[in-house]
Amino acid sequence: MPTHRVSPQDVNILHVFRAPVGGLFRHVQDLASEQAERGYHVGIICDSLTGGEFAAARLAKLAPKLDLGIERLPMPRRPSFNDFVAVRRVMTRTTALRRGGRTLILHGHGAKGGVYARLPGLWSHDALRAYTAHGGSFNYRPGSRIHGFYMRIEAALNRATDIYLYESAYIKSRIEAELGPACKLGKIAVNGISEAEFEPVAPSPEAADFLYLGELRAVKGVDTLIEAMALVHATTALRPTLVLAGTGPDEAALKNQVATGGLGPYVTFVGAQRARHAMAKARTFVVPSRAESLPYSLLEATGAGMPTIATNVGGIPEIFGPFADQLIACNDAPLLAARLTALLLAPESERAGMALAIQKHVKTRFTIKHMVDDILEAYEQALDQKANRRA
Repeated sequence: MPTHRVSPQDVNILHVFRAPVGGLFRHVQDLASEQAERGYHVGIICDSLTGGEFAAARLAKLAPKLDLGIERLPMPRRPSFNDFVAVRRVMTRTTALRRGGRTLILHGHGAKGGVYARLPGLWSHDALRAYTAHGGSFNYRPGSRIHGFYMRIEAALNRATDIYLYESAYIKSRIEAELGPACKLGKIAVNGISEAEFEPVAPSPEAADFLYLGELRAVKGVDTLIEAMALVHATTALRPTLVLAGTGPDEAALKNQVATGGLGPYVTFVGAQRARHAMAKARTFVVPSRAESLPYSLLEATGAGMPTIATNVGGIPEIFGPFADQLIACNDAPLLAARLTALLLAPESERAGMALAIQKHVKTRFTIKHMVDDILEAYEQALDQKANRRA
């Protein structure tokens, strides 16, 4: 157990990340809010170019809790001159936050946030620097040129990282495979959902058969889901319906795939949606991803007791636990079509019973309280280690 106990009132925590969208944003919102509730001084620096009105509303709701404020500045997805501006701004904030004599923790999230929070640590040891990858640069295919580029950056920043926070055992294994198992202190702190999110979501009377909720981009495998839907229509008398909730760079291509496959009357694009609002639009949740770390959408769906079909990638088996044998391979449209058909034909009692069993497993481990407890304990362990090195 850590011995370097610091009162929350004596600690500043600054969360740095790029896009206020998706699971990463959800994670930071929950973490920052709970840390502030426990008495820590908390602030955020994030991108001003993404998220739109949805992100603005979420940040505005969070702002009154964070006495260190919320600052937004341009952070393009690709490397650019603005990266230097962002790093310089983080350094300026770091200097200001250290003046009060409080312990300072800079917590970077995702690839860009990890760079901004950790890069100054290569020459300055004025703060504790924590890093949660959220998949990020470790999700690129090993051996590819872009993977090699990002791994060189991660290896360089390893020297400026005081502690790694792993949101799943899977991402821990990926980082250790690239950087070595004993390179730095690290702790698994799995994503969690609130108590209210374990309440069931009743499908609306006009609910579709299936729901996908998330970004519309290649790594999420939505094209495989649409192909599987087309196979069900072509090979059975069933005419299942699908709701796609989300936005992303592949939206136009996916709409074209739906139209070309003659699925226009059966597939509905509804844009970005709050999770529980979207879940009421369907009876079964589908995650056809090619890569994941520990997806919040799946936690939310299983937590709400929704029947679910998911692929066996990344940290998804950790969510299913003893029921991981139900997961299927990614990129296999015929297999996914067979599973869609089986769920359509299964008795409601069978669907509900299995969903309840998975929900009970999720409730034992994947809560916000567990997540925040583990992260705060990790901070303390890292402060211990940092103090010992200085001594």
